[in-house]
This record gives sequence, structure tokens and C-alpha cells, in this order.
Amino acid sequence: MSRVGNKPIELPKDVEVKIERQSVEVKGPKGVLTHNLPAEVSLDQKENILVVVKQSSSRRAAGIHGLTRTLLSNMVVGVTEGFEKRLEINGVGYRALMQGRTLVLTLGYSHPINYEPPEGVEIEVSGRAELVVKGMDKQKVGQAAADIRSFRKPEPYKSKGVMYKGERVRRKAGKASA
Repeated sequence: MSRVGNKPIELPKDVEVKIERQSVEVKGPKGVLTHNLPAEVSLDQKENILVVVKQSSSRRAAGIHGLTRTLLSNMVVGVTEGFEKRLEINGVGYRALMQGRTLVLTLGYSHPINYEPPEGVEIEVSGRAELVVKGMDKQKVGQAAADIRSFRKPEPYKSKGVMYKGERVRRKAGKASA
């Protein structure tokens, strides 16, 4: 039995939910998100509360139950507050700047890296070494941050590279000289 799936989702006053068969549309101050429900679950809405209901007692339905509830909850948070991931760049000569909608990264390669964020994701550069990836879709924000990090992952010898804010890189000792 999914404990997560049984928790009701409370809707703030400025959020509207439209349920049409297996499609859910969540509209809020930041925008609109849609999600197609799997056949194993359905939604019940009573005033400002959403409840995800399992249609069968199969193992797949049990797994989808909690996932669907979490995805819908993230949609409600996304259209009201939004999500953000913070990245920091460490290394001599490593920097980031925005040129229009394109993020230009200089990460020690022979060429700059141009990254075009997906639709619905914004990137802010504060200083030369800090990035903020924002958006209302949690999955897109996380994927964009992971893509940027993958251009130069933090390495364990000098901790150079792109890392999440607060990420701890386990340092390794360098080559010992005799």
C-alpha cells in the first residue's frame, strides 16, 4: 500500500485543475502544466483537494499510484512557486555568460560551449561562477542542470568543474613525490 499515493494534494486558491478523462491540466500564476494519467489510476477532486485513486490492486498500479501523486504535487508547486537548481563553477578561467537565451560556458576546452535551455527553463548567471536554473517543470529544470554539469563534471584532485551548490567532492591525494 502506497503511503505517498494516499496523501491528498491541497490546491492553493490561485490554482485551477481541469480533469478530462485521463488528462490533467494544472493552471496557476506561473503557467500551465499537463499530464496524462496512466490507466491504473484516476483522480477525484473535492473543492480544493485532489486525491489519486488506484483502479486495481495490481503491482503496477501500486507503483504508479505514489508516482502519479508526486508528479501532480510537483505540478501544483511548479505553477505556484516554481523550481530552481543552483550550480557553481570552480576553476581558473572557467566562466559562464548569457548571450540572449544561449548560455556560453568557458570550461577549459579549446572552444566555448553553447547551451540552449529547453522551453520553459530560464538560466540566470550571477557573477562569473554561479548559475541558477529556474522553471515550473521539475523534470526539465533537473535535466537542464544535469546537462550543464555534464559538460565538465567536478574532478577529485583540484575540485575543478561544474557542481551543484553545496555538493561535496571527495578529494583525492595527488601523485606522491619520492
